Amino acid sequence: MLYQKEIPLRIETDVFVAGGGPAGVAAAVAAARNGCSVFLAEGGGCFGGMGTASLIPLFVTMTDGVSLVAAGFCQEIMERMLDQGCMGSWYDVRIRPEVLKRIYDDVVTEAGVDYAFFTQVVDAVSQDGKIQHVILHGKSGFYAAKAKIYIDCTGDGDLAAMAGAQYEKGDANGIMQPGTLCSLWAGIDWDTAVEMDHLGQLDQAFRDGVFTVQDRSIPGIFRSVGFMGNGSFGHAFGMDGTDERSLTKAMVNMRRIIPEYERYYKTYLKGYEKMELVATGSLMGVRETRRILCDYRLGLEDFVNRAVFEEDEIGRYCYPVDMHPADAGKEAYEASERMFRRDYRYKEGETYGIPYRILTPVGLDNLLVAGRCVGCDRYMFASIRVMPACFITGQAAGTAAAMTKDSGDVRRIDPRLLRRKLRSAGAYLPKYASDDRED
Repeated sequence: MLYQKEIPLRIETDVFVAGGGPAGVAAAVAAARNGCSVFLAEGGGCFGGMGTASLIPLFVTMTDGVSLVAAGFCQEIMERMLDQGCMGSWYDVRIRPEVLKRIYDDVVTEAGVDYAFFTQVVDAVSQDGKIQHVILHGKSGFYAAKAKIYIDCTGDGDLAAMAGAQYEKGDANGIMQPGTLCSLWAGIDWDTAVEMDHLGQLDQAFRDGVFTVQDRSIPGIFRSVGFMGNGSFGHAFGMDGTDERSLTKAMVNMRRIIPEYERYYKTYLKGYEKMELVATGSLMGVRETRRILCDYRLGLEDFVNRAVFEEDEIGRYCYPVDMHPADAGKEAYEASERMFRRDYRYKEGETYGIPYRILTPVGLDNLLVAGRCVGCDRYMFASIRVMPACFITGQAAGTAAAMTKDSGDVRRIDPRLLRRKLRSAGAYLPKYASDDRED
């Protein structure tokens, strides 16, 4: 059917950011701090995405054991969290969702970013390699926004796909890493309980018929504050996070099996006997969807080679290749564990480079991507998808947007100047010989 409607242009800004997760917040704040007017559209009722609405338990590795590689904006957020009583270290900071929501509110507001919650990007109008407008929908109806530079921080590459960018999803058969519905629990005796203590008990629970699906991959319940804990267990196998029907089915099924895990913890593990469910996430914890085709495709060989991108490096990172199993079989679980714990895990002080070119989608001049949808293969995706890396690419994208807003072309940029700006904002970036080169 054909549907036409005249809608108002309500937003005109230097930089438009789609999605208010870690990458989106970092991008919006970086652009604003570099002198841009910024509008950020977030579909939910809070910033943070996976770390707040999805109840993800913690921020994973921010250090390579020698240097704080997720420095800059990420460090600022972590320090605010630790100052407000969140547990953790630079290896993993435990998330208290309500604390993190307020921190994001504060930092975005302090930067002068204009934003709206409950606002979905529903389409993009592109012409000759440039996005002309994005179409938004909120409680007030449809309206348009126009910017000089657009940044896709949706995690799923929604804006880029709407604008015509090419992308990949999953493996050769389109199978993606499963999602997880995280949860919040009370009544845990942390003097007795062990966060991850499943050796032997899980096999017995399988024999006893506790679980509908014998899923061996249980990251666990992570200690929060008081008698609280954040749970990460259960996999939505076969889920497609870009399909609302698939997401709906996964959410309902994951809520259905939560009591199985409650029974397991209460019956087989010490310290959890009186645990009670407080909440499950309002968003599914999505690990993998679109990977946008960009000017460079960061690959497993770059991880293996500890790659250096002297010409356009905008960050370095070190998280292992964390590819969750595609099914509940023992073989898939063991392959996942080998990759994460042995085959693709760095030694202390080792990192890989993140080039600017994985932020620039092929065929589009005024769009950047940051966060989970950057240009990479599946293996590198399994490392760079986590929240500290999203802060790194988000801060770089926001800074680059400010540098290119006048030209309207994200490729008309001096990467050395971008690195200097990122360093001055606290980002971790080794200095290369080319940084001092005179053209």
